[in-house]
Amino acid sequence: MSEKTSCGFISVLGLPNAGKSTLINALVGAKVSIVSSKVQTTRSRVLGIVIQGPAQIILIDTPGIFEPKKTLEKAMVTAAWDSVPDADVIYHLVDASDKRAVQKNTLITDRLQGEKNCVLVLNKTDAVAKPDLLRLAQTLNEKVSYLATFMVSALKGDGLQDLLKDAASRLPEGPWMYPEDQITDMPMRMLAAEITREKLFKALYQELPYALMVETESWEEFDDGSVKISQVIIVQKESQKAIVVGKGGANIKKVGQEARLELEEIMERRVHLKLFAKVIENWAESAESYRAMGLDLPK
Repeated sequence: MSEKTSCGFISVLGLPNAGKSTLINALVGAKVSIVSSKVQTTRSRVLGIVIQGPAQIILIDTPGIFEPKKTLEKAMVTAAWDSVPDADVIYHLVDASDKRAVQKNTLITDRLQGEKNCVLVLNKTDAVAKPDLLRLAQTLNEKVSYLATFMVSALKGDGLQDLLKDAASRLPEGPWMYPEDQITDMPMRMLAAEITREKLFKALYQELPYALMVETESWEEFDDGSVKISQVIIVQKESQKAIVVGKGGANIKKVGQEARLELEEIMERRVHLKLFAKVIENWAESAESYRAMGLDLPK
């Protein structure tokens, strides 16, 4: 008789830079969500898929939760909270190394008070003294009735196996939703665009605001197994386009090279990547742009 399987969704909520993308990539064992030292790199909900024994764990990496002001920010925060009703378990991920963690997380703990399926995950615990960790855990548990508390370091991999075992034990019995070897539901075209966006952030974060988007315009497969990908980097001003391109095309060339190398590693084949920069003044207010990012334009 075959072993009974279970399957379910875990939504990972947290402030910007709590380490949600790093945690999900570490649990999945591969990059499915972009990581940056800058806040707000995850814009739409990303699904990462992990097998733990007979359980298929579907992790939802959400945008960071904060007080939104602009249209794009509102769409991102809405997407994060919209993941809660779909989730069998909610992970509240907290940066334990932040001395103001309790105060900053009030935005989340206030909203989670009525939820009965929350697990507290304290991250970056390798940088915190144990008495401070215990105090933080106690204070947060007084605010929300968490099912359990875990202390992990997503970057170093500490505590992740215990977290996975607990996750598997909490999911409902049922068939798996995805094939065993699938690690994300994000289309490869979108993942490729996200990787280029990550490289842009890392290269230009001091000069360039967050008003940029990357779209994969064409994807051509060849008989030798290689692929040609054309992407457009969309900004709102000519001055931003000049920064993206760089002197003599230096910036866009460097970003393209770094993105291509990572795509080749992920896809395990030769990649030809062509990048172009384009100005669309009000792209951040366009419903079409939001659909391309997997978001809804706020009403």
